[in-house]
Amino acid sequence: MKTILYGVSVQFKMDLRSNTLLVTCYAVPLLFFLIMGGIFTSLMPEAKQTLIPAMSIMGISMGAFIGVPPSMVEIYATDIKKMYMANKIPLSFGVITLGISAFIHLMITSILIFIFAPIMFHAAIPSNIPHYFITLALFIIVSLTVACVLGLGVKSQAKLTMYSQALFLPSIMLSGIMFSTKLLPNTLETIGFLFPATWGYRLLTQSNPSISSYFPLCIFFFVALFISIGFLKKIKSE
Repeated sequence: MKTILYGVSVQFKMDLRSNTLLVTCYAVPLLFFLIMGGIFTSLMPEAKQTLIPAMSIMGISMGAFIGVPPSMVEIYATDIKKMYMANKIPLSFGVITLGISAFIHLMITSILIFIFAPIMFHAAIPSNIPHYFITLALFIIVSLTVACVLGLGVKSQAKLTMYSQALFLPSIMLSGIMFSTKLLPNTLETIGFLFPATWGYRLLTQSNPSISSYFPLCIFFFVALFISIGFLKKIKSE
């Protein structure tokens, strides 16, 4: 446990020096929040009711899908992997420490949005705050697990950028955070259900969802976890 905590501490400090993670976990999501928050609430006053979860979904998706995979490639597609194996460190150690560190960063960003949205844009505060943050934590975990599939499965930075964008952009456009999914054609609305952001947004905008409402996110988590474990075994055998 002490080893993991030390690894997380080191990774967290490294992330603070990483331009990629700083931009994707803090700079762009918070800038998007500052600009689009004012636009949304001016053009659509009803957006104040869902501004906090919408901006949080955007920030988490960007940080997880665009920020985390490149950092993972730096570990498992370079000599760092050989250092792990030479020192008999489990390859999963890098995934765990990077994941926990990214979780903290994304939660900080979400908390900043939660605090400043009501002050700056008079956004509505979620009625059930404990449920909101539990669901938020679950969505972050699921998003990071899906990001691990990209980081472990794609070794080329060029291809990784393409796949990350292919996952991020539909997550934002089809999840309902930019505009109601009712405005989308039925085909695109259906495709939106293939992304965690759609289900995360639905859960975050409900005060008391049923237990079954969490099943889709749990399915995303276990499928991504299973695939990530398979990729780790493949990397170890290479």
